[in-house]
Amino acid sequence: MSVHSYSRCWIHLIWGTLSRERILNKKAATGLSRYLAKYADEQDVYMKINFVNPDHVHALIDLPTGLSIEKMVQLLKGSSSHWVNSNELVTGKFAWGRGYGVFSVSHSNVDQVARYIADQQEHHRLRTFAEDLREFIDRHGLRWHDEESR
Repeated sequence: MSVHSYSRCWIHLIWGTLSRERILNKKAATGLSRYLAKYADEQDVYMKINFVNPDHVHALIDLPTGLSIEKMVQLLKGSSSHWVNSNELVTGKFAWGRGYGVFSVSHSNVDQVARYIADQQEHHRLRTFAEDLREFIDRHGLRWHDEESR
């Protein structure tokens, strides 16, 4: 009899471009979104949805048992920045900014978070990435770190 591991650990992952520069145009964002979904699948990571904005990414992921959050973020950010540069999707060298936000999602709220991610284009007509991230940090009881304190 073999031993099996089971988990359902939904996370909402957010990360931004270097200096929060709005560098990803619609064509680059669409290609990058497809790449992230395909790459996650190749790594046996279930990514329910992602959305690439001009200056940041949202992804809803079921974290597999064999990966830490940090390792998964390294894989996604590292491979995607390499892909953007290899395909010359932006002028100059592309890079993601330091850090990320990751927030737990209860199974009962997965559909709600997926809708929020799908509606990013409309959402960011009203709010900036910085305002949004600050709200996530506050809502989850975390302490905001200014850029200078990093």
